[in-house]
Amino acid sequence: MDLNAIQTALKDKGVDGWLFYDFHNRDHLAYRILGLDFEKMTSRRWFYFIPSKGEPVRLVHRVEMSKLDALPGKKVYYHPWKELHEKLKEILGSPKSIAMQYSPLNNIPYTSIVDAGTIELIRSFGHEVVSSSDLVQLFEAIIDEHGYQSHLKACDIIQGIKNEAFAEIGKAVKEGRKVTEHDIAQLILRRFEEEGIDPGHDIPIVGANDHPANPHFEPQEEGSYEFKKGDTVLIDLWGKLKAPGSIYYDITWCGFIGEDPPAKYVEIFNTVRDARKAAVEFVRKCFADKRPCYGWEVDDACRNVVKEAGYGDYFIHRTGHSIGEEVHGNGVHIDNLETKDERQLVPGICFSIEPGIYLDGEMAARSEIDLFITLDGEVVVAGDEQEDLVLIGV
Repeated sequence: MDLNAIQTALKDKGVDGWLFYDFHNRDHLAYRILGLDFEKMTSRRWFYFIPSKGEPVRLVHRVEMSKLDALPGKKVYYHPWKELHEKLKEILGSPKSIAMQYSPLNNIPYTSIVDAGTIELIRSFGHEVVSSSDLVQLFEAIIDEHGYQSHLKACDIIQGIKNEAFAEIGKAVKEGRKVTEHDIAQLILRRFEEEGIDPGHDIPIVGANDHPANPHFEPQEEGSYEFKKGDTVLIDLWGKLKAPGSIYYDITWCGFIGEDPPAKYVEIFNTVRDARKAAVEFVRKCFADKRPCYGWEVDDACRNVVKEAGYGDYFIHRTGHSIGEEVHGNGVHIDNLETKDERQLVPGICFSIEPGIYLDGEMAARSEIDLFITLDGEVVVAGDEQEDLVLIGV
């Protein structure tokens, strides 16, 4: 934990303090930001208050007296619950603005972790509770140069494996060999292992025709389609280097087995491609004009393209997600559909742009890239960006 950096951020945002709280290991963000061991059981409530200036204070139960020993600051103990309330009120002092893992109206559920009763308790002392969402992003989602370079290395490997997957589909169809969605997903996983890529616990999405109309389709051995000429194909794959601090890379590409894809498939692919490009252009213009850019705004810029093409009802998920050491990170998401993500895009973050159109029982198209905002504010995309459908086996 970098105490000076946290206190500087609090001053910059005009917040008087940040109150961390946990019970039974509920707040994984608190453990990550403070550098605590999340695997150790927490059976009693603890609080850690970092004021914008001055010494932090640790409040722990007498049964777990050493719980916050790894952190700097004064230590205060409590035992009965009434003493907890008294000591907490004393620690926080006169009414002030206090950041907590809370989001008004639950607009940002990823950081809305503290229970309503605890928020009520802090408010009962006269304090204003504000959201820590922007602070969490600063200390959880900013990627350093080492992390960014790992992202680029994963990009090179994953782009190559994506190409191999499309090529194998085409080769098998030409040769009359049976190859299924599940087979290609397993090929991707084997190649990941050979190249030192960690995909996490989920299976790559490899789907034909109507299967990827379910955005989170997972190809299983039973019920998996065999690829054949005339199929539409979607492949979504992600992974990171098997090294500490590595950052995920996550892309989706679409193809067609044959030379003449259906007009509707071409139309929906071109629509999501254009929506993707509109989102990137919006972000770049915001940073060029030096004006704030928020996750919900980027979602609107992307989604409006799909709506104008008549497919708004078929774009059923957010435009993109934060990317970090987890494929879905803890920074701003590109979302004004499932949530209204009011966090600002800032230098050092990585996120996906992945508009999709899902025609249930028929076909689907999604185009996904990863954006990174460098520390000097340049908006960059790693790897190739799909412009046209991959014509497989041609």
